[in-house]
Amino acid sequence: MMSRSYTNLMDLASGNFPPAGRERDRKRLPRVMTVPGNILELDDEQASSVTSENPSSLLGDRIIIVANLLPLKAKRRPDNKGWTFSWNEDSLLLRVRDGFPEDMELLYVGSLPVDVDPIEQDDVANYLLEKFKCVPAFLPPSLLEKYYHGFCKKHLWPLFHYMLPFSVDHGIRFDRSLWEAYVSANKMFSQKVIEVINPEDDFVWIHDYHLMVLPTFLRRRFVRLRMGFFLHSPFPSSELYRSLPVREEILKALLNSDLIGFHTFDYARHFLSCCSRMLGLEYQSKRGYIGLDYYGRTVGIKIMPVGIHMGHIESVLRQADKELKVEELKQQFEGKTVLLGFDDMDIFKGINLKLLAMEHMLKQHPNWLGRAVLVQIANPARGKGINLDEINREIEESCQRINKELGRPGYEPIIFIHRPLSISERMAYYSIAECVVVTAVRDGMNLTPYEYIVCREGVSGAEPGSDLSGPKKSMLVVSEFIGCSPSLSGAIRINPWNVESTAEAMYEAISLAEREKELRHEKHYRYVSSHDVAFWARSFLQDMERTCADHFRKRCWGIGLGFGFRVVALDPNFRKLSMDDIVAAYCRAKSRAILLDYDGTLMPQNSIIKTPSAQVLSLLNTLTGDPKNLVFMVSGRGRDSLSKWFLPCKKLGLAAEHGYFLRWPQIEEWETYSQSSEFGWMQIAEPVMNSYTEATDGSGIERKESALVWHYHDADPGFGFSQAKEMLDHLESVLANEPVAVKSGQFIVEVKPQGVSKGRVAEKILSSMTDKGKTADFVLCIGDDRSDEDMFEIIGNAVSSRILSYNTEIFACTVGQKPSKAKYYLDDSSEVIVMLESLADATDSPASSDEETDSPPRRIGRVSSFV
Repeated sequence: MMSRSYTNLMDLASGNFPPAGRERDRKRLPRVMTVPGNILELDDEQASSVTSENPSSLLGDRIIIVANLLPLKAKRRPDNKGWTFSWNEDSLLLRVRDGFPEDMELLYVGSLPVDVDPIEQDDVANYLLEKFKCVPAFLPPSLLEKYYHGFCKKHLWPLFHYMLPFSVDHGIRFDRSLWEAYVSANKMFSQKVIEVINPEDDFVWIHDYHLMVLPTFLRRRFVRLRMGFFLHSPFPSSELYRSLPVREEILKALLNSDLIGFHTFDYARHFLSCCSRMLGLEYQSKRGYIGLDYYGRTVGIKIMPVGIHMGHIESVLRQADKELKVEELKQQFEGKTVLLGFDDMDIFKGINLKLLAMEHMLKQHPNWLGRAVLVQIANPARGKGINLDEINREIEESCQRINKELGRPGYEPIIFIHRPLSISERMAYYSIAECVVVTAVRDGMNLTPYEYIVCREGVSGAEPGSDLSGPKKSMLVVSEFIGCSPSLSGAIRINPWNVESTAEAMYEAISLAEREKELRHEKHYRYVSSHDVAFWARSFLQDMERTCADHFRKRCWGIGLGFGFRVVALDPNFRKLSMDDIVAAYCRAKSRAILLDYDGTLMPQNSIIKTPSAQVLSLLNTLTGDPKNLVFMVSGRGRDSLSKWFLPCKKLGLAAEHGYFLRWPQIEEWETYSQSSEFGWMQIAEPVMNSYTEATDGSGIERKESALVWHYHDADPGFGFSQAKEMLDHLESVLANEPVAVKSGQFIVEVKPQGVSKGRVAEKILSSMTDKGKTADFVLCIGDDRSDEDMFEIIGNAVSSRILSYNTEIFACTVGQKPSKAKYYLDDSSEVIVMLESLADATDSPASSDEETDSPPRRIGRVSSFV
């Protein structure tokens, strides 16, 4: 039996797609499958079409949230028989439910924070599914050690926080076995998702760097699955990320998602830069949305910082008030101004930098000695991080030294708390702190400032003057290297590495006028209260629905092995050119027009040798030898090059420099598009291009008779693209009053006379045939660049403009699967040659061209092998 994926691949190669709009019975899956089994995929064609104009499809749907840890707490029962489970109220993933429709079912997939004996796993799994809608993935301890404590914490976490393993003392070298464990763990998570998923109705939302290759496992199984991914850590610049040996595998896996979310534009920009430099992908921004075109699928990029749960913070504040924690701290720090630091204990939080800044501030402003106190709370480390013992020792030494030097009886400038605090204790500290200081040298989001702002506002409806009403003023000193920094415009942003400037920022924060503190607090509270975790979840889900809107309209095929797997998605009206169809149409035709581009179409774009091969010349001679055919080479090349290269093809028409020069078959003279010979604009444009050429290594200028072209094929891709955009604006500005057009193409920027385009060439050729009473009833047009889109557009409108008849069979074909005005595509220039060989084999010889025959054309084996 032939596998499903293999038949899809054969269909894709041959272009034999089922008719659009054909209805099939949709395969339905139960909402929850508790027994692992073979889950059938969806049919490739769906009856319904989902568009952005349709009502929201969220109602009644379900979302599966996949994360490393389930939002649960677990502890062994006192009798040691079984487990007790409860919701982890501090978990961000638990709070996202507030952003979803009330009738939307929520299912969690993840691991547990405890090791469950294999004998108990089935009972625990059934209990969690029934009581909590949670599906646990039980990772063996040996796998967990390599996956989480190994690859996640010792490879990805340091790299994503800008730390390279330059030596064994600062991180470990890449270990292939840890990567294999990471892949195995992701596969186990995918199996748990597959057990419970209904691919027609469910959304899947994957969270954080622990599961970055999970999208490939799920996409391989369900090509139309609606799937999003959100990264809660920073994404490093391409210069650092490219050092990861499995860099492309992770990028390609992430691109199997439909929507990829980041906290800040910087993180998204770094990801897009990596896609550009390592995969050759460019992003586009349309109507405020950023998207990457990846094999016909548009992968959305979402930039939205996560928020906090306002109701949860207020309820904890009430609890802290009941427990008199706020009152207790007010008494402890009476007469003192409290600066607060609250951080996890790891190498990237910059805790010691904060202590040094506090020391510097007190020395520079001794009037605050005895009055200002820094309370630094350090949560125990979440995992086995790098250099934790060394950092802990450094912090304790700094605290002892500063307190000994600047302290006095009854006063310690730094109070270091290194123990787990209950959430109510933490909120109590926020309530009494005049300023929160965050000096992380690199952090994903960091919600400490958000929590602090809400605590200082107090509880809505509280009596004025009570502890719950809050002082309604707050100050923030935050590192510019954390994710929440861009959204806190009233905070004092600092470079934490600059201890002196951090010290001055701390002094300014506690010295500002009370009214200034209130205004900054009001501004921050408006943002935090309106951009809470529910807003974040709702926004992400809506964008995921928008990005996936055309999933069931497109035709999708999974192709590739391993992490090279990707889904090719095609518009129903855009399909691969069928050899059988075009040859049959070719044989039926009485008058044919064939328009061919050269570079990237007949000649591979990356070929060093640019002259046409003997095979190409022979094919062109065969096609032009048939009196029914009018064949034109329509190129951006100069007329001297084309005349020299195609000298053996006497009956071939030539259009040079995108149609500025035109030479009809068997005629020696060239026509020009315009009789004007004014090219004074070149003296303006060339110096501008020269300046960019000097500044851009790997670029150069091609001087044509009618145009100037700036090439940047060999330049750095990112820099070249940036320079091209800048040059385009510059040239349009200086040439605004000149009769020229400035256009960008594939690794080029071109300046040419207005009105010159390949579209005009196509229009002229087809009109000429109609004027002579030989209206083409077969048109073939092939090209690969943006300039060829002009031809496709003209030919597409040729029937309505009466250049062609309604009976004309039109084959507009682009080279490479990409968005195009053409209705057909071929993968590369080699397929173009195979197609032309098929037409050449079906061509009447000159001797028998006047005899009409209904006999089938000569066919060769290569056609069937191609399809």
